Amino acid sequence: MDEHAEGQSDGAADGTQLHDLSVVGVRVELPSQQPIVLLKEVDGERYLPIWIGAVEATAIAFAQQGVVTARPMTHDLMRDLLTAFDRTLESVTITELREGVFYAELGFDDGVTVSARPSDAIALAMRSGATIRSEAAVLEEAGIAIPDEQEDEVEKFREFLDQISPEDFESGS
Repeated sequence: MDEHAEGQSDGAADGTQLHDLSVVGVRVELPSQQPIVLLKEVDGERYLPIWIGAVEATAIAFAQQGVVTARPMTHDLMRDLLTAFDRTLESVTITELREGVFYAELGFDDGVTVSARPSDAIALAMRSGATIRSEAAVLEEAGIAIPDEQEDEVEKFREFLDQISPEDFESGS
């Protein structure tokens, strides 16, 4: 019998509680034009925004949209190397937030873990089907709670913004 709620992992070997995350998407923060990947807690209402580079943002967006490039991108190559060496990426864990910098680990089928930037880890996880999760302490520190009711309002506002143009605000003088 599973003692844990759906969306919650058993935890790390050191007893740390882990929470499964899903990728909402890549957004650009205004006015800085800095891309962020937005993750959502599977079993909760917290979102985890992580600022990333433009190249990694593109890699994550391509994976999410199912875009296949003519030649493999770096994260496609990494996935293909894992397949060639008969290794499986099982999980990506956002392990720490230190001085404004997020840290992650890749967890492989043989128990090996490798430190990685969260953006690269997420891009690889999306290509390989690995679970993305976060240590509870990271979500407690950097997670933003948005209840489902507010989420519906945010989605409606996004849809409104998608349908308007600057010309809609011109005066009729």
